[in-house]
Amino acid sequence: MDDLLVTLAQWLSVDVLIGLATASIIGFVGSLIAIPLILIRLPSDYFDTRIPRHWMKDHHPVLRVLGLMGKNIIGAVFVIAGFLMLFLPGQGLLTLLIGLSFLDFPGKRRLEARIVGQPTILHTINALRHKFNQPPLMLSADD
Repeated sequence: MDDLLVTLAQWLSVDVLIGLATASIIGFVGSLIAIPLILIRLPSDYFDTRIPRHWMKDHHPVLRVLGLMGKNIIGAVFVIAGFLMLFLPGQGLLTLLIGLSFLDFPGKRRLEARIVGQPTILHTINALRHKFNQPPLMLSADD
């Protein structure tokens, strides 16, 4: 372990390593708080591909474009953080899922449904929702 620290210290300053460790801890604690809140607040049919979703459809076009840009930026941050949490402390898969939910790209809904449809992930999310008296997530039969 000491050899690893010496090698890292040659490439990165101690201040950078402390900053990375601090960011990792903040990301870990933040994901422990934010991810459950987001999953609890989702409508139970959010991942059902049979039900259309239209975000900000009744808003002014400029607000809609700005909102979509902001939503995609937030989604990209969550996807990057989720990927990093696969190797660092945190809820990597759930963070990736939240990030994908924010992003807009072709085939997104099918991908989300396939990820959430994994028995372990669906059971974890529904157990969390059950603790907070929320109905379980519904998926379409073809997902």
